[in-house]
Amino acid sequence: MDYIILIKALIMGLVEGLTEFLPISSTGHLILAASLLNFTGEKVKVFEIVIQAGAMLAVFWEYRAKIGRVLAGIFSERKEQLFALNVVVGFLPAALLGLLLGSKIKDHLFAPIPVALAFIIGGVIILWVEKRQLNHVPRINSVDEMSLLDALKVGCAQTLALIPGTSRSGATIIGGMMLGLSRQAATEFSFFLAMPTLMGATVYSLYKERALLSAADLPMFGVGSLAAFASAFLCVRWLLRYISHHDFTIFAWYRIVFGLIVLATAYGNLVVWTH
Repeated sequence: MDYIILIKALIMGLVEGLTEFLPISSTGHLILAASLLNFTGEKVKVFEIVIQAGAMLAVFWEYRAKIGRVLAGIFSERKEQLFALNVVVGFLPAALLGLLLGSKIKDHLFAPIPVALAFIIGGVIILWVEKRQLNHVPRINSVDEMSLLDALKVGCAQTLALIPGTSRSGATIIGGMMLGLSRQAATEFSFFLAMPTLMGATVYSLYKERALLSAADLPMFGVGSLAAFASAFLCVRWLLRYISHHDFTIFAWYRIVFGLIVLATAYGNLVVWTH
């Protein structure tokens, strides 16, 4: 057993869990972390996708009561049926576009410099949206108030997250706020959209790249997934408390500063960013 690999997997899992549900891009952070750790290759790219399922389980646990009510009422309660349908409708745009363009995006955009640029652009957009929110009253304050059209629009916003560095949660939360959702409703719907999105990506990646994997990889995937679950659980709890009293401006500035640092170190030859 290679303990160095397990330590790298642990670090990557912690990075995934701490960044998946914040509007700062988990994929972007994983690409940069993998570059610094010299943890690269096709198998690592599969690993980066699979450990997202570990982070997703934290959302399942946090919202287990809501999920239980939806499952119990899926065949009898109109409210639960609409909610489930909203999640499916919101999931479809990214799923379809990912199947069509996923490989091309990985070939051309999964690199530190495009990620850094996406960090900066995303940060500027968040600042603009937060400034805009000061003069707007949300028309939707709960995920249960969303229509199918609302869900579809948020799902279309999620497709932007196919660009690494954009942030899936950032695209859905900020996109939802632009479409009239409150910060709380947009954040919670982003959590629920993560369930089919991350699970679908994990299953598809494991199936597509199954020839790369073997039983010897289980410890690496297990350590990374457990670390992602634990750190995501803490992060989700913290984020729900944070948004009740704060906006996302701090994450915008973090994105901008972090992106500028990556660009400066790359063009100044201080760090050789690879992936």
